[in-house]
Amino acid sequence: MSDQEKRSPRSKKVTLKKSRGRTVSSQRWLQRQLNDPYVQDAQRLGYRSRAAFKLIELNEKFHFLKPEMRVIDLGAAPGGWTQVIAKQVNPDLPKSQIIGIDLLEMDPIQGVTLCMGDFSKDETIEQLKAILKGPADIVLSDMAPSSTGYRQIDHLRITVLVEEAFYFAKEVLVEGGTFVAKVLQGGVDGGILNILKQSFETIKHVKPKASRKDSSEMYVVAMGFKKQLQ
Repeated sequence: MSDQEKRSPRSKKVTLKKSRGRTVSSQRWLQRQLNDPYVQDAQRLGYRSRAAFKLIELNEKFHFLKPEMRVIDLGAAPGGWTQVIAKQVNPDLPKSQIIGIDLLEMDPIQGVTLCMGDFSKDETIEQLKAILKGPADIVLSDMAPSSTGYRQIDHLRITVLVEEAFYFAKEVLVEGGTFVAKVLQGGVDGGILNILKQSFETIKHVKPKASRKDSSEMYVVAMGFKKQLQ
């Protein structure tokens, strides 16, 4: 039975009694967090964030994480996705390698190489390539820019991140490898979608149940990398 299937039934709603100087927006955020079943289950199962369940769902649907793989987790902080990867890949096995990178510092995860750096910088990309012990089986990106509140601007900014992640993946992925990236509702733009279609056998857009209903995020899952065409 998977972690997703072990999620507990929804608990009784929690109501904040006093604001204690909090702003209205912070009160709403805290109220939502306290009553979010995925937040509750992440705490119960020891995951660092509710986002872990998004990757669990994606993997249960497409089965791309397996033991003895080399996996790179872009935008890894605080480490929820990296924890899921470690459970599936098992970093103690000889051929396994897990690398997580983020702008923010992360607490260690056993068997995982964690890096702090700006993925948009060439030196950071070269650092990742130097650490990697062979072609990567999977490149995952949960990177997202800070929201501006303007949909078109936010869509453009996350599209840039997806493109940067893809071009990195194209350099390091093994033949038949997988690329997973966060996008916004509507999926990736036509230009990058055409490039993905040329580079992978299968492209899917998915919104996991663990994504908040009011969130416009979804994920593109590209499988079957065609390295010989690059």
